[in-house]
Amino acid sequence: MLIAAAVCPHPPLLVPEVTGASDPAARELDRLRAACRDTVAVLLGAAPDLLVVAGGAGQTAEYPAGAGGSLRDFAVPFTVGADPVLPLSLTIGKWLLAGAGPGSQKVTWQAIASGTPAADCLSLGEKLAALAPRVALLAMGDGPGCRARGVPGAANPVADRYDSQVTAALAAADPGALAALDPGRDQELFVAGRAAWQVLAGAASAGAFTADLRYAAAPFEVSYYVATWMLAHRAH
Repeated sequence: MLIAAAVCPHPPLLVPEVTGASDPAARELDRLRAACRDTVAVLLGAAPDLLVVAGGAGQTAEYPAGAGGSLRDFAVPFTVGADPVLPLSLTIGKWLLAGAGPGSQKVTWQAIASGTPAADCLSLGEKLAALAPRVALLAMGDGPGCRARGVPGAANPVADRYDSQVTAALAAADPGALAALDPGRDQELFVAGRAAWQVLAGAASAGAFTADLRYAAAPFEVSYYVATWMLAHRAH
């Protein structure tokens, strides 16, 4: 069953080798990286038997524990782990875990096709939560990126409403609210995290959780959220 979960974004700029940012941007990146590091530490501190890292990708696939990733598609000479086959979302997840140090838990890498229907994401989450007595889930995903493709700084009420829906769901540990996210918004708003969040919703459907929303902002015109959910008690 799911005992703990975390949500982190997966922009390549999380990796310091990618950026040569100005001071204001560097400070914001440091804040985002620190939130991600702390969140992963909380997740691993729950002492799971199995850690599942889930993230959106071009196709649904499970990767072996030793799989690695790279940022070569972004013209960055960065790799993490061996056999760099992981999609971007899981590559950043691998980097976050590598920074946390070696753990004793088994790790499963689960990619979910970005257009996967909500019902299939929820079903996958339920199956993943049943793989071990103590399962932790790291859901990798970015929120709306449409602001970065329009006029920088321009208002986007639709993206703002979507942000509010996601942040409220994460802050309340509300799997039903995540399950209600509309897959039809993925392409319209350039949302990369919806499928992974709905896997989380499925995994968390059998328990009640406390939440800690640690970061929610769009510093580079893309929405990033960082949160942890910890099992409070099992629903009856």
